[in-house]
Amino acid sequence: MANIQSQIKRNRQNEKRRLRNRDSRGAARAAVKGALASMTTGEDSQAAVTAAIIALDKAARKGAIHHRNAARRKSRLVKRLAALGQRPMAAPAQPAGEPAPKAEKRAAAAAETKAKPDTKKPAAKAAARKAPAKKTAKK
Repeated sequence: MANIQSQIKRNRQNEKRRLRNRDSRGAARAAVKGALASMTTGEDSQAAVTAAIIALDKAARKGAIHHRNAARRKSRLVKRLAALGQRPMAAPAQPAGEPAPKAEKRAAAAAETKAKPDTKKPAAKAAARKAPAKKTAKK
């Protein structure tokens, strides 16, 4: 048991995060299992794989799983679906209420700066700098 106040607080924070991450990791795991089950039974596999991809992306975005872990699992799902001769349905670009990915934000910001007119303010005069002291050579 920790007896340092900062570590006690850190333990409380870690427990909250663990419970929060458990929900999104569990949802992603259940979606993947559902997709694999639908592939074996021959049901609507495309929709199940798309739902699993969305769940994995959501878990990665929240930080519950690593983004490369999500990418690897999505790749395996799509490979299995392709082996059945199907393709995944197009996933929605961005679910309502979800924050946009960083790359999209950067692209939007770059487009916005290009659209602005180039109006530069006159440069402020540089502060007068003090001349460096003269070096004296020792003999």
